[in-house]
Amino acid sequence: MSSDNEKNYLKNGSGFSSWFFTMDHKRLGVMYLAGIGTFFVIAAIASLLLRAEHLTPAQTIVNAHSYNVLFTLHGAMMVFLFIVPGVAASFGNFLIPLMIGARDVIFPKLNLYSFWIYCFGALVFLIALAAPADTGWTFYTPYSIESGTNVILITTGIFILGFSSILTGINFIVTMHKLRAPGLTWDRLPLFCWAAYATSLLQVLATPVVAITLVLLIGERYFGLGFFDPARGGDPVLFQHFFWFYSHPAVYIMILPAMGIISEVIPVFSRKPIFGYRAIAYSSLAIALISFFVWGHHMFTSGQSKLINIIFSAITFAVAIPTAIKVFNWLWTMHRGSVQLSAAMLYALAFIFLFTIGGLTGLYLGALAPVVHLHDTYFVVAHMHYVMIGGTLFGLFSALHFWYPKMWGKMFDEFKAKIAFVLIFIGFNVTFFPQFIMGSLGMPRRYFNYDPEFTLFHQLSTYGSWITAIGFILMVYNFFKPISEAEGNPYKSVSLEWSMSSPPPTLNFDEIPTVTDSTYAYGNKIEQEG
Repeated sequence: MSSDNEKNYLKNGSGFSSWFFTMDHKRLGVMYLAGIGTFFVIAAIASLLLRAEHLTPAQTIVNAHSYNVLFTLHGAMMVFLFIVPGVAASFGNFLIPLMIGARDVIFPKLNLYSFWIYCFGALVFLIALAAPADTGWTFYTPYSIESGTNVILITTGIFILGFSSILTGINFIVTMHKLRAPGLTWDRLPLFCWAAYATSLLQVLATPVVAITLVLLIGERYFGLGFFDPARGGDPVLFQHFFWFYSHPAVYIMILPAMGIISEVIPVFSRKPIFGYRAIAYSSLAIALISFFVWGHHMFTSGQSKLINIIFSAITFAVAIPTAIKVFNWLWTMHRGSVQLSAAMLYALAFIFLFTIGGLTGLYLGALAPVVHLHDTYFVVAHMHYVMIGGTLFGLFSALHFWYPKMWGKMFDEFKAKIAFVLIFIGFNVTFFPQFIMGSLGMPRRYFNYDPEFTLFHQLSTYGSWITAIGFILMVYNFFKPISEAEGNPYKSVSLEWSMSSPPPTLNFDEIPTVTDSTYAYGNKIEQEG
């Protein structure tokens, strides 16, 4: 091993400057992970306060304005500071070069600038909390035009964050085109990379739309331009069209990387090659493509024409097909496999279960008849959280447990990890499943007070959030208390990132490897090696 590559990436320099000015993709991935983790905790605390407020039908701990502020903070921070950059920026940065046999991304400086932009956007967002917005995370007009809170500053922060997302997407796309190791054809590319590739396309193509929308909103507040204000000849529904044209593809920016993680975890702990490799790979691209044409299902009750509603409904059902292909192939991969219920595998299985519930309930919201009753009720809240949290968050937790030895060179306590999983899984379902029932009974979302008939359901949701929080605290504690040093490849994976020491060397590879076998060659290569 060369002298430049003797140290692992964690020991190659210390102190703030060695990290904040690094161009090592692994360190940047870790810093993204720290950033999104911090904002997740803040947003989660806001959600616990929201749930505590709903212990009783009347005011419990905060007033109506504070409730709206907490609701906006929770939603905006979860979406724009945690989930959207989330898996793609953190594990994408850390893993993609390792998985494709490269020493770094193709534009290391651009990668560093993307992180700085993320930090700057987050800083502007946090400054806005001095007089936090109360509009909800969607910033719907006309109220977002009229509100006296820091709408401009918080949307400026989100605008800046968009540049980080776009630049990261460009970097990943070019890296996967240009830096794949010899022999690593597209038919051998890890499925996480396929998912990251599809995600990057969405980041590059969809993010400019929401950026332009926020600029128009700022222009309307500052200069009185009449884009969305009916009093000035604008149309508030136009804002919804622009916002959801980005925000529904953004759902898949959140979900696709998590799907890629599941595609990596299941073969390892089933000791089988992935079933339907090409179907899973191409379904990621299909989901990315179709997601651009379904935004109108958020607006079925906004006054759109019946024909447009029918078209959007049909396309919404169509996007379920490539998603179902993934779920079927994951399940068939496990069929007759030697399934090991590690913590990472448990979170992967929970992902399949929860995301399936979220997807199936989404079909009700995509159908024109039931959506009239269910629109803007807690049914939508439950569906969204089963998809975004049950999907993205559980996928992220699976990744944290699976690649923990690779990132840190340590092993955590599997028993404690499984206890934390049980608490998180039970708590999550106790929190959000009653909301399906509430929504079906007509409980509107975003309401500060509610009818006493919904008290039991709200209390169950609140108690479930507490159980989830306890599980999360145990999980974090377990990560910060490793029990032993890790082997280079403790899970006996055959993918390239596990072919080196753990943690990885600074330069990843002394020599760029030549790939001669499938990324998922379980059942022959592993067993032969014993």
